[in-house]
Amino acid sequence: MNSVPKHRPKKICMLAYTGYECDNRVRRYAEALVKRGDEVDVFALATGNFPIGVDRIAGVTLYRIQHRDFVEKYKLSYLWRLLRFLLVSSFLIARRHYRLRYDLIHIHNVPDFLVFAAWYPKLTGVKLILDIHDIVPEFFSSKFGISESSLYVKLLKNLERASAKFVDHVIVSNDLWRDKLISRSVAAEKCSVFINHVDPSIFYRRTRTRSDDAVIILFPGTFQAHQGLDIAIQAFSYLQERLPQAELHLYGGGGVEAELRKQAERLGLNTRIKFLAGVSLDEVADVMANADVGIVPKRANSFGNEAYSTKIMEFMSQGLPVVASRTKIDTFYFDESVVHFFTDGDARAMAAAVLEVLENEALRGELIRNGYDYVEQHNWERRKREYLDLVDSLVTNDSTPRMGASSNITVASAAK
Repeated sequence: MNSVPKHRPKKICMLAYTGYECDNRVRRYAEALVKRGDEVDVFALATGNFPIGVDRIAGVTLYRIQHRDFVEKYKLSYLWRLLRFLLVSSFLIARRHYRLRYDLIHIHNVPDFLVFAAWYPKLTGVKLILDIHDIVPEFFSSKFGISESSLYVKLLKNLERASAKFVDHVIVSNDLWRDKLISRSVAAEKCSVFINHVDPSIFYRRTRTRSDDAVIILFPGTFQAHQGLDIAIQAFSYLQERLPQAELHLYGGGGVEAELRKQAERLGLNTRIKFLAGVSLDEVADVMANADVGIVPKRANSFGNEAYSTKIMEFMSQGLPVVASRTKIDTFYFDESVVHFFTDGDARAMAAAVLEVLENEALRGELIRNGYDYVEQHNWERRKREYLDLVDSLVTNDSTPRMGASSNITVASAAK
């Protein structure tokens, strides 16, 4: 009788210009590899109070190599930090590879050009994956208010093509962006979709511990303009009389935080809108479990129109009904049975949607039940095998067709 071949442990490196502790996408890959016996190094940022240096988290060796200022308003200072990270990580990865000999390096954007930090391992035959969390030309245009026809954006599209050509495989975080990348930067057979699935080992059902009579409306994430938090604050001002016990909790920071604080002060909402520091993935699940409504107020006329909202499935995993703006990406994956949509950019429509969820018990119960079902059908545990197979096929030069060309999510009506 043939026995199942024993897995040969691999040495994997990951590189990401992000804080590892708070990035679900990077963590789930790294921890999945470690759990099956691979050795994983991650080179990332030191965020919050974490110091620069080496740490060990759930079997992953984490190298925090640079701090980040999240208030990035100027193109040149933003670019300088990225280039500095590229140079430092390039040196550290080359040195580590010389001693350890990696089998594969998985690089996460933003930016795309971080792939070139792996130039030395590539020369020695190491396989490379570029994981596109955010499609850079459009992200840059939105972040700095630059026209998509500008020289900057054209340069970023060229860098995107060069980066995709440099690596052996490209992973992208949603189906809409896969279509766009295939049209301009990467061959279809070289590109897979892995959306930001919830990891059930982190986002398992938590017990609500809050017992007060407050109503908590929740948003966790970076405070970028495309997130539409100014719309959420305006909407909250319309809810004051109907919901005197309500509070808006905004976890995160950076971006347009200063403007948002001024808006809250101008509307006289300082005591009811809480600006709170970002928390780790392990902590945010508890925060969600103790809230009453999760909001995703993105602008559909911006980068947010096609940027998949990870927090939607995270909210669902904790039994939190979701109110979201009607964007192209979110209506591609979700429908009204799991998300209560409102017209993007319309603060009064958002206020009405939040109020309806809070006051309509039947609607709220349906959203919660269908949300649980959706997460059960579409979580990381169900897609993990495909990622591990992709890694193995690249390392062994197996040309067998791989799963993962699309997200494998039944779109729009998945929860019905």
